[in-house]
Amino acid sequence: MDLSTTSYESPPGLEYLLQQFEFVEAILGFETANQYKIKDKLGQKVYYAIEDSNFLTRNCCGDNRPFSMRIIDNSGHEVITLQRPLRCDSCFCPCCLQKMEVQAPPGVPIGYIIQTWHPCRPKFTVQNEEKQDVLKIIGPIITCSFGGNVDFEIKSLDEAFVVGRISKHWSGFLKEILTDVDSFGIQFPLDLDVKIKAVMLGACFLIDFMFFESSRGQRPKLRLW
Repeated sequence: MDLSTTSYESPPGLEYLLQQFEFVEAILGFETANQYKIKDKLGQKVYYAIEDSNFLTRNCCGDNRPFSMRIIDNSGHEVITLQRPLRCDSCFCPCCLQKMEVQAPPGVPIGYIIQTWHPCRPKFTVQNEEKQDVLKIIGPIITCSFGGNVDFEIKSLDEAFVVGRISKHWSGFLKEILTDVDSFGIQFPLDLDVKIKAVMLGACFLIDFMFFESSRGQRPKLRLW
């Protein structure tokens, strides 16, 4: 089963994605743009992500707001840009569902995440730079966490094989209730094309905004993982 795109060239700055990484930590706050630390499986920070949106859209559109996400490496270079347009987030409007474009380097599209209509289950299609379908992402019917992780499975196009997952990590009852920090893990095949790995990173951000943004508190907080 071929899970790769048609090109194997790695855009500059994506070298960290050649190895598996796991943790995405959000630094959040109401009326302020979200910021994220992205770490590898050893806990080393490899990227830093900053939301680029304005005060009006953050407070009027909430978790449906359009934004650009700038992902910066440890040298301060922007290596990935995520573009999310203003779209509907309702299963009753299948003509205007969520999508995100992933660029690497900024300005050069390398893939897309397209929400697939389903009456009750989160479903997405992952596309390469030529808008060819590559993988599926399928979430649970209930996305609330009740003492465990919330897993969005990364599957083959025919949905017969699970090849990875994006997980909202359960961080303990008190932390879940009293703080507004979310942690995510991303697992994918090591031999997956690096461009699609970058698209999976974009999918993690889109999932965070769609299903977990509105559950956060409204006081600015900074938490160290």
